[in-house]
Amino acid sequence: MSDGTQHRAFMIFLTIVTIGFLWLIQPYMGAVLWAIVLAVIFDPVHRRIQSGMNGRDSLAAAISVLVCILVAIIPMAFLVGSIVQEGRSLYSRMTSGGFEPAAYGQALYDRLPSELQEFLQGLGADNLSERITSAAAQAGQIVAGQAWNFGQGTLGFFVAVGLMIYLLFFLFRDGDRIARALRNASPLRPDHTEAILSRFISVVRATVRGNFIIAGLQGAIGGIAFWSLGVNGAVLWGTIMAFLSLLPAVGAAIVWMPVALHFLLTGEYVKGAILIGVGVAVIGLVDNVLRPPLVGKETRLPDYMVLFSTVGGLTLLGINGFIIGPLIAALFVTVWSLYTEERRKRPQLITTDR
Repeated sequence: MSDGTQHRAFMIFLTIVTIGFLWLIQPYMGAVLWAIVLAVIFDPVHRRIQSGMNGRDSLAAAISVLVCILVAIIPMAFLVGSIVQEGRSLYSRMTSGGFEPAAYGQALYDRLPSELQEFLQGLGADNLSERITSAAAQAGQIVAGQAWNFGQGTLGFFVAVGLMIYLLFFLFRDGDRIARALRNASPLRPDHTEAILSRFISVVRATVRGNFIIAGLQGAIGGIAFWSLGVNGAVLWGTIMAFLSLLPAVGAAIVWMPVALHFLLTGEYVKGAILIGVGVAVIGLVDNVLRPPLVGKETRLPDYMVLFSTVGGLTLLGINGFIIGPLIAALFVTVWSLYTEERRKRPQLITTDR
């Protein structure tokens, strides 16, 4: 058997084994992804801890994992628990008739000025309120139902978290060796491999550190504002605002603006003015001030590309798509930039050879 045939056979076998391994861990691919994300985000913290451990890498990795648990995992667990509880409460109220979006929306519609109602009717929107409230009811049932289903899968969630923490320890302890192994195994040129890996790290840090900080602050401010103004389900609405803040050009105004309009239409002008002030001056300021330094400088992706890749990732892959979507977009831009650079250099090399 020739060397070429042996090489092709080995590559086929390598591909089959790799696909089989990925298929094997596919049920917990999300745990693997978020372990890698946490390792990348907390790598500077781990290196500072490691520098004071005098070569005790396992102890440094254990301390770094503990920091991740205290800073990221435990607060997220409390938040998820609160969301599940509020979602169940909303689901129970909607199924028992304690909360009727249609009647609530019709009451708001009736408080609109008669000129505005006539204008809407002139646009052919006679049933506008019914359509809006029906859509709101369906959206509320979906959100509440998803929260209920998530609560039923608590065991699987804790198994995934346990696997994530377990893998995170080894990523901290053996991260440098794993990175060297990936570089050595890469079939690409060393400079291309470095460009792609550096792009991966910068996008993960910018997406998680930047967008999560911005979304967390906006959701927290919105949730506190809702709670102080007496709006029910402040934690749930704050979480929805945080989620919407992750999407460029969308933002949390989709949530707080209708609530402010409700306050104004029902005669609670002070609450409406306060909520508008908080939404425009505080929530909007957080986005305008923090997003450019935390996100823009590291990803260098246009807003429209970030929006489409984030929405597409979330649609196809769920919460994991929030990372994978922008990552694929960034790698797409990086690979095409490398290809363009290679094509630009190729005529110069041909000219030099001549």
